[in-house]
Amino acid sequence: MNEIIKVNYENERPTVSGRELHEFLEVGSNYTTWFNRMTEYGFTENQDFQPIFQKWNTAQGNETTQMDHQLTIEMSKEIAMIQRNEKGKQARQYFIALEKQWNTPEAVMARALKMAETTIKTLQTTVIEQRPKVIFADAVSASKTSILVGDMAKLLKQNGVDMGASRFFSWLRDNGFLIKRKGTDWNMPTQKSMELQLFEIKETSIAHSDGHTSISRTPKITGKGQLYFINKFVGQEDERLEA
Repeated sequence: MNEIIKVNYENERPTVSGRELHEFLEVGSNYTTWFNRMTEYGFTENQDFQPIFQKWNTAQGNETTQMDHQLTIEMSKEIAMIQRNEKGKQARQYFIALEKQWNTPEAVMARALKMAETTIKTLQTTVIEQRPKVIFADAVSASKTSILVGDMAKLLKQNGVDMGASRFFSWLRDNGFLIKRKGTDWNMPTQKSMELQLFEIKETSIAHSDGHTSISRTPKITGKGQLYFINKFVGQEDERLEA
């Protein structure tokens, strides 16, 4: 089939330039006047046609901008029929042939395969972009090694959070993860933290010079807790941890 008017296949549906159709039909009036008259037949913007601006050079070499429209094949076919002349008849037959070609099983299948290919590429790109985060999350979540609160603050800083050890301790107390009241339990994990398995308590025996032994208790953040706080501070808290 000879292409008498260039067809744009970049959109969901094929379209043609309103100005190119106007030129092919050899309409006597200027484009803007003609197109405004055509829209009076009930065509809807962003459904039947899409306004676009095109840059072009004048005969004097100056660059200017002109309004054009991308018209659906359905609208173009109706406009061609309205013209009631030989050019209109040629254009209408051309658009009818385009519609038939567009709706053949082969063409439909080709579009479906193209859409599937695009979807696969998008998913592959997403997987590649997310892979470092997924690896980090899996590694931390499965980690058997708990870390000190100060080390967690460093980990947050490495992930773009401006957080020092003292500030993180204060945040944990203010948000109910560590005990806030002064006393022997100060800075120890709250019941909530322990139930969520975010912390564990490391107990160390200390032998003093006078012969007595004391127990030092240190809160440490589990692998699950590390992932929890990383996600929380970057705004992606996994609510399943609180289920």
